[in-house]
Amino acid sequence: MNIKEETIATLKQFDAGDKSSSLSVLPKASVLIPLFVRRGQLCTLMTLRAKQLRTSGGEVCFPGGKRDLSDRDDVDTALREAEEEIGLPPNDVQVVCRLVPIIAKNNLLVTPVVGFIDESFRPSPNPSEVSAVFTVPLDFFTCDKDHYATHDAAWRKGTEHSFYFVDPDSGNQYHIWGLTAVIAILVAALALRKKPEFDVVFDPEDPLSVFQKILHRRISKL
Repeated sequence: MNIKEETIATLKQFDAGDKSSSLSVLPKASVLIPLFVRRGQLCTLMTLRAKQLRTSGGEVCFPGGKRDLSDRDDVDTALREAEEEIGLPPNDVQVVCRLVPIIAKNNLLVTPVVGFIDESFRPSPNPSEVSAVFTVPLDFFTCDKDHYATHDAAWRKGTEHSFYFVDPDSGNQYHIWGLTAVIAILVAALALRKKPEFDVVFDPEDPLSVFQKILHRRISKL
């Protein structure tokens, strides 16, 4: 099998299905992690949200957003938002899996949807939502080098992962942190079958169980 086929087979083992459907007590959102192979290397697309946005303005995110009443499920939300934000047609995404939902600090239940896109895709950013789209090698999120750090996360009395990525195409530096960094690390660890070089809360051999426990613990307190 080639890299794409191997990655799809690996990721399908971690498909959580529609776990968020029964968690109606929380507002829902989805993000799309668009994967593709470039020069033999797994990569993903990320966006810089427009500064004028009230929520996460000026932050690096994966394409995504809150569920609309018209959305059938988490996948529908992720694909719709990706089309609205970067012009990615839903039919051009080969959806691979949905990972266990993660609760953001605002009690939003976020489901990561992983899919493959063609390497030739050229984004058309919606300027009202996205100010930049850039490519990051997935291995970037497993290496403990000068680009990695941690910082305090007062809202959950702990630390958060933080990455600084310099886009070789534009020369721009992007700060990737918070929930986006957690999702990127998780997808990289699963897709590459590689233990991160820094400490993470999940077991690389059973990476999703800890997120399930955190989810149920947070839900029980609501």
